[in-house]
Amino acid sequence: MAVSDWLPVFSLPWFFTLALGAAGLCVGSFLNVVIHRLPKMLERGFEEECAAFRNEEPVASAPFNLAVPRSQCPHCGHMISAWENIPVLSFLLLGGKCRACRAAISARYPLVELAAAGLGASAAWYFGFGWQALAAAVFLWTLLSLAFIDADTYLLPDCLTLPLLWAGLLLNLFALFAPLSSAVIGAAAGYLSLWSVYWAFKFLTGKEGMGYGDFKLLAALGAWFGWAMLPTIILIASLLGAVLGMGMIALAGHARQKPIPFGPYLALAGVVALFWGEKVNQAYLTLFL
Repeated sequence: MAVSDWLPVFSLPWFFTLALGAAGLCVGSFLNVVIHRLPKMLERGFEEECAAFRNEEPVASAPFNLAVPRSQCPHCGHMISAWENIPVLSFLLLGGKCRACRAAISARYPLVELAAAGLGASAAWYFGFGWQALAAAVFLWTLLSLAFIDADTYLLPDCLTLPLLWAGLLLNLFALFAPLSSAVIGAAAGYLSLWSVYWAFKFLTGKEGMGYGDFKLLAALGAWFGWAMLPTIILIASLLGAVLGMGMIALAGHARQKPIPFGPYLALAGVVALFWGEKVNQAYLTLFL
């Protein structure tokens, strides 16, 4: 059966939504690997660069990347087999525990998989069959990984933020989400707005209020949605950061002096901008004008 014969089936809204949701489950399993390993890979790379700068031999270590070594239990070293790595289902069948040592498996693994499935299905249902839905799904999955990496390590890796930025500009060559001129201005304005806040805060307090990864992530959001969406994104991210940050301090015992990563809130604001950004902007205009 030719691929073209399947297109009418894939284009059915319910089928396309289920297909992209199922793909999201598999992508979510891979994102768990990215979230866990990418910061460690960057740390190793930094140590090797430092050793080379000092004309030292780098410390010999086993290969470590997104493909090797195989996933294993962090408690006992049990190698995870294929059937133990089925998204969500394996977690349920194992009762949330390692098959070998019965240590608890973090519930975050199936939650990331379910979140990726939900985001993929939402993109399919909202945009319908086509390239726009596929691009939106990749955009959402990238934001999901960035949010968790930043929450864990206070890092927003360039190898994720910069491709996201260039992808937004390239897609908007065809005005998929915003006119190209608006996307280019949005990328520049997104970066410069937080860059200006960073230096103003540092000048006034002598402290760094955020990292350069936040600049690049907001630039990427500007590249996807154009400059007109930036005030909405910044406002939503700031409100979420303030409300949830105060909640963490009051309810979860988060130390006041401990920094709170801004990346997850920018990512959430990006999700809002994708699905409801135009409606939010129209509500602002109606309210204030």
